[in-house]
Amino acid sequence: MLWAWERPERLSFIDPEKTAVALLAGTARIERGAARLQLRRQPIALPDAVVRIAVVRIEAASGAPGLDARAIADLAAQVATLPHRWKAIGLQIDFDATRAQRPFYRAVLSELRRRLPRETTLSITALASWCLGDPWIADLPVDEAVPMLFRMGPEGAGIRGRLARGHDFSIPLCRKSVGFATDEPIPRKFPDRAVYLFPPQAWTRHALLSALREIER
Repeated sequence: MLWAWERPERLSFIDPEKTAVALLAGTARIERGAARLQLRRQPIALPDAVVRIAVVRIEAASGAPGLDARAIADLAAQVATLPHRWKAIGLQIDFDATRAQRPFYRAVLSELRRRLPRETTLSITALASWCLGDPWIADLPVDEAVPMLFRMGPEGAGIRGRLARGHDFSIPLCRKSVGFATDEPIPRKFPDRAVYLFPPQAWTRHALLSALREIER
């Protein structure tokens, strides 16, 4: 699964039988108790048959967002249309929620799950620390949480060491997939899991082949 962020992307070269795309479909910005959804502005070229997931990034200041139930419902209503717009099988939310923002995030996800068709998957990206003993995501109304094993900051060395010693994520939602960046080391192989790849620059055929060789090494 290739993450394709807000920049021009030409992914016509990928094999739809082996590779899927999680494309940034929009960014929701929370400011002064209001939410604004900005749709993707950069072009992206994909094979017609490729499996797609629509990704929405939430950006907010570190405090509680301050959205009431109606504003949350309005935001979810807009976001829930994006899988259909992009002919995607699922929706993924990317939000590095602080502790103060967790109740808001849970409310957004619950509203999205209520509005999405049953066959549309709902997933989130997850800080690695959420998957290693932080139980707050265990009962979220999502199908999977993708542990992001990159850009982990000061705690990264300890997390990488734990995974290299064979330990797995303690939260079941985090055992279905894993996320890596193409410019950082991969701590270990995770067989039988979906692998998400994030590039620091636009995808190229060479970048994809190099990433696949690293995963299989």
